[in-house]
Amino acid sequence: MSALIITLWLVNLFCDTVGQIAFKYAAITSKHQQGLHYWQKLFGNFWLWLGFGTYFVGFIFWLAFLSEVPLSQGILLGSFNIITVMVAGRILFKEHLTAFRLIGIFFITFGVILVGLT
Repeated sequence: MSALIITLWLVNLFCDTVGQIAFKYAAITSKHQQGLHYWQKLFGNFWLWLGFGTYFVGFIFWLAFLSEVPLSQGILLGSFNIITVMVAGRILFKEHLTAFRLIGIFFITFGVILVGLT
């Protein structure tokens, strides 16, 4: 893979991870509200807009990435975001990584390596 493809992939991976984390923060900081107050607090939440913004930037980089690689390869490499979001959830939100999740991380990583070698 070229440096351009790797850069596009890493920027997309970063944006997707930051977006997911921002959405989680928006959800947990707004969860004690109900009804209309919930939606007002949610849509006034910095984290929600950060998530939207990083998703938009990530979308642009994803399109550029897909223009450079076959779709089958791009989708497999795109699945690596599952790992980064899971690790970020563990670090930031103290979420549990069970044995099955760790095994899944191993298989996804191994698959991405195999795809990257082709």
